[in-house]
Amino acid sequence: MNGSGSNKKLIILAMALGLLMSSLDNTIVASCISKLSEDFNVFDKISWVFTAYMLAATSTMLVFGKMSDLFGRKMFYLIGIGLFLVGSALCGMAQSVDQLILFRVIQGIGSGALLPISFTIIYTIFNDPKDAAKMSGVFGAIFGLSSVAGPQLGSFIAEHLGWRWNFYINVPIGLASMLVLIIALKETRSERKPKIDYLGTLFLIITTVSLMLALEWGGKDYAWSSWQEIGLFAVSVVFAVFFILVEKRAAEPVLPLTIFKNKMVLGTSIIVFCQGVLMFSAITYLPIFSVAVLGHTNSNGVLTPMMASLICGAVLFGFLQSKFAFRPLLLVSMTMTIVVALLLTKVGPTASSGYMIALMILLGIGAVGPLMSVAQSAIAANVDPKYMGVSSSIVGFWRSIGGIMGASIMSTIVNNNLGHLIANGAAKAGIPADRISTLANPELLMHAGGTIPPEIRQFLQGALATAINHGFILSICVGIIGFITAMFVGSSRLESTKKRQEASPVHV
Repeated sequence: MNGSGSNKKLIILAMALGLLMSSLDNTIVASCISKLSEDFNVFDKISWVFTAYMLAATSTMLVFGKMSDLFGRKMFYLIGIGLFLVGSALCGMAQSVDQLILFRVIQGIGSGALLPISFTIIYTIFNDPKDAAKMSGVFGAIFGLSSVAGPQLGSFIAEHLGWRWNFYINVPIGLASMLVLIIALKETRSERKPKIDYLGTLFLIITTVSLMLALEWGGKDYAWSSWQEIGLFAVSVVFAVFFILVEKRAAEPVLPLTIFKNKMVLGTSIIVFCQGVLMFSAITYLPIFSVAVLGHTNSNGVLTPMMASLICGAVLFGFLQSKFAFRPLLLVSMTMTIVVALLLTKVGPTASSGYMIALMILLGIGAVGPLMSVAQSAIAANVDPKYMGVSSSIVGFWRSIGGIMGASIMSTIVNNNLGHLIANGAAKAGIPADRISTLANPELLMHAGGTIPPEIRQFLQGALATAINHGFILSICVGIIGFITAMFVGSSRLESTKKRQEASPVHV
């Protein structure tokens, strides 16, 4: 991309606004889910408000990254943010939960473009990769800040303006990002006509959607051994094979498999997958632990320190990339993943607020935050500039897949352990046999803890704490895998892999 004539400060502002908007969206919506359920008087379908968005965003992420390589960052960023804004406005006007789910798909497709292309534009407008790496740390901090502000902002808006304004708020932010980028970013034109990998794109989407549905439903809606789960996994495997065969022959593959021959690209992909497992498991179960086990009124006491420290970790390691090779930074992050996960397997119902805050700071600044900036830079520094768009998509794609898999498997571990612990101790705790299945629900202590007799509540809190402890053993395992992987990624660093000033031409 030729950035001559572009205003870097305004471009950064546009990217920051777009990233702020898309990262705010999920946490804002999560905070008003009860009001959505009450308004539409539907509870069984409400989870699809999240699932539809997640499927659409993850399955299109790599596609948008590749299209931005072929046709231009600016064009596809504007297409992505345009779809996101249309979806947001329609979500705000939805008259049924089915309409809302459909409009969330539109919103999710747009979101699939924003994160990868934002980082791609940052890497292509800076001639010095060190400056780009530092800015990637700032962008990682924006993501963390959005996660902190989202629940509070969403609750405030839903309470005072109504849940629909949690979608409408995207419109002015997105329009500002669009207008600033239109004015600030100038791109050159390409003389050649790119070839689009239609078949590879189709197979990629089918593979991703079937795999994510299998992971999302496994152990919850369907047993892992059910024909639905086996069928979805089979579809994902078959179409993954078709996808690989097509990509080997495609003139312009949607995902160039040759980039994974680089040890840093392959290793970082595995490591961000591991990061996703820990991150999503923590975000899912630490709020439950805080409220149901520790008895806090809300989960802000654990999420806010974690997200605030995530900001610090992303910014700090964004700057450290200019001083150290990628490998030691990745090793530090994976080491902290193992340490924090180990501590999370030991924390009990008597843990103090100070101890939990310290643990969350370690989690954010050492385990999760560093990879928000280092992973993007490590891959960007080791691919041909013509693949910059798709390479930026890889990080978000594998983090999402890891997160969904981690949260799903941990859910199975926690629920199975909780059921066994309650069944084994029910007689001693004075729990009737017909109440065991009802009480073996982690959500129960969060919402109905005050109505449960103190003796039974104390027993359930201990059982839930132990079950969640066991769940974090999964994070220890993936942390070890990530650590071993980081040892073999090579000695790449920003100084030795400085990119050419000109990537492959992109056009308006």
